[in-house]
Amino acid sequence: MRSFVCVTIGMLALAGVASAQTPAGASDPDRGYLEAVAQAAFGNVTSQSYGAEGGVTIRPNLQLFVEVGRVSNVATSQISAAAQTIAGFLSQTQANVAFSVKEPAIFGMAGIKFTVPTGGAVRPYLRGGAGVANVKQDVAFTIGGTDVTSNLTSLGVTLGTDLSGSFTKPMIDVGAGAMWTPTARLILDLQFRYGRIFAEDGGINVVRAGIGVGVRF
Repeated sequence: MRSFVCVTIGMLALAGVASAQTPAGASDPDRGYLEAVAQAAFGNVTSQSYGAEGGVTIRPNLQLFVEVGRVSNVATSQISAAAQTIAGFLSQTQANVAFSVKEPAIFGMAGIKFTVPTGGAVRPYLRGGAGVANVKQDVAFTIGGTDVTSNLTSLGVTLGTDLSGSFTKPMIDVGAGAMWTPTARLILDLQFRYGRIFAEDGGINVVRAGIGVGVRF
């Protein structure tokens, strides 16, 4: 939360500096926008996130947005601990046991974005949304460098739903950012997002920071 507040204050300060440098067309009313997004993602592990976002103006300084994306890995400490337990069991009868854990997540959400009016080229905003996320539990075990995940039953192990399969759960997201319009149509969107996936074994926090590049229309 402290990071969220600091980023928001920084965006507002940046807008004040740039308000006197308005390129042609930057103050025109927006009907909407469409952008591609690339971000770094932080949680229990660090990974990447990619996606797309679009929005339409429903009233001055207020937009309805839709976002879809994929986070490469949102693995929690719980799934890592469960995999470690299985690896420990296998180590009792096998040598050179190792494992890897990955939880990629695909999400989609919709929400409201409020743009702070500045009259300048940089326009800070706050946003909040809700949707769903599908999380795949991708856990692999190796013995002596050979993947034995598909043969674990022969070694006396059956993976439970905490280490295999996938699930779809609700997700919420809040964030802040600033859209810079260097030309009348081009937008560069500096972003900070905090999301939470409501998994059964505990919530999964997903913090994203990055940039979007697109056009407004």
